Formats: sequence, structure tokens, C-alpha cells
Amino acid sequence: MIGQNRAKYRNVSKHPLLHWALPSENPEKLRVCAVSFLNTTPLVWGMLHGPQRGIFELEFQIPAVCADHVASGAADIGIIPAFELTRQDLDTVPGVGIACHGPVRSILLVSSRPAEEIRRLAVDSSSRTSVELARVLLARRWNNEPEFTPHAPDLDDMLRIADAALVIGDPALRIEPSLLPYHVYDLGAEWVAWTGLPMVFAVWAGRKGAITSQTVEVFQQSYRYGREHIDDIVRIEAPRREFAPDLVRKYLTRHIVHELGPSDYEGMDLFLSYARRMERPV
Repeated sequence: MIGQNRAKYRNVSKHPLLHWALPSENPEKLRVCAVSFLNTTPLVWGMLHGPQRGIFELEFQIPAVCADHVASGAADIGIIPAFELTRQDLDTVPGVGIACHGPVRSILLVSSRPAEEIRRLAVDSSSRTSVELARVLLARRWNNEPEFTPHAPDLDDMLRIADAALVIGDPALRIEPSLLPYHVYDLGAEWVAWTGLPMVFAVWAGRKGAITSQTVEVFQQSYRYGREHIDDIVRIEAPRREFAPDLVRKYLTRHIVHELGPSDYEGMDLFLSYARRMERPV
């Protein structure tokens, strides 16, 4: 089994993938909602190209929609923002998820002024964890509570209507921070520097009874297959998403962490404790 976590989380023992699914002819197959961003690709590679293909009915959405599908029953299991664990009573798949131990590269706060002075923040609300992370850091690290305004992930448009922009996922990877004439904060790096703990952005979670020991093994095997086929992921996903191969490889092997251990869950506990105290709609 990949990694270990504490009992409270064990519970059982251009976006080319957006809005498409692997159809199922078996109505009893579990419905799994995965995220269309690059960071999820190793987790589902076995389900797409390996021995785990066809076990689940698989669809791809943005993180917030995956969470909504699990909440509504449209999906049995989804890779959902960790923040959703403050809203939904779900079982989780242990040992795998999406985290960082330093700069994450795909969650950028771009601002025309220092973080302490931001008055209005335009946010891409596709990932509720990222939005709440920005809220926590602004309030607790920078003693600031700006207005949050939802906006499509277009940096120029966002900065036309706000002091700062929160850009998430693949759109953030299309930004080269060193070329921008702005303050750029990598929120993964900011969290780790502030707390000394990893940041967990998303976990596999599902309705009660959907996640069994056999299900856990399938998810973990799918990730192992992806980890072992990183060269194939780079070769296929770089041109498909119009990213440089070096960026894809570096992002998936240096910035994103998919195997979750005790320190990751400790960081997630801390984040969720802050989020519960601050929760408000965006």
C-alpha cells in the first residue's frame, strides 16, 4: 500500500480531457470523477492506459465540479479539493492525492501591489482549496482580508478589475512568473515557508460504502502505473496540452507530490482547521 496515514483519513482500510468520459456498459461500475488538470494525470494513467482501464466509469472535470458531482451523487468517487472535507462527510482513499512540499508552480497569486496591500482579488474558483488557501494566507500571514471576486482564468482581464489575480492549474502553468512586472506568490511555497508543513490540495474521496479495500488498491495501482510511465505521460501530454516537455516533467516530478504520508496529513489537518474557522462563500 502506498504511504500511510492516520485512521481518521483511512476510513476503509486548453484542457484536452475536459468534459469527456470513458463510457461504461456496466451500470454497476463505480462512477469516478477525475480532474482535467495536468497534476492529476499520473493518478489516472493506469485507468486510462494501464491494467486499471475499464474498471470504473471515468469522467474529467475541474476540481469544484468533481466535488459537486460527489455531493449530488452524480459520481461515487472524485478527486476533490481537500477543502471539501469541511463540507461533506466522505470516506477517503489513503496514501495518494495531490500535494506539494515546496513551490507548486500551478497556484499563483499575481499582484500589482504587495500581498499586505491587496484590496480586491480576482479568483479562478475552479479549485476551492486554492481559493481558501489564498484566504488563509492573506488573513493569517499577511494580515489582510481583501474582497474576493470570481473570474475566468484570464490574467490580463483579472488584473483589469482587481489589484491581484489567483490563477490555478494548467492556466497558471502557462504563466512565466519571472517575466511578469508584478509581485508573484507561489502559494504552495508560501504555505510551506509559513507552516513548515506540506500542503495537500486534493484527495480521492467518495460516498460512504464506495471506497473499499479493493477500490483503494485500484487507485494506488493506477498511480504506480503512472509513476512508472512518466516518460509516456510527458510524451503524450506535453503536445496535447501545448506545454514544453521539460515543464511537464519538472512539474510532475519536482513540484507535485502524489504519495501522501504522515506529514502531508498533518499539513492537511492544519489547513482544514484554519479553513473551518474562516469559511465563507466566494
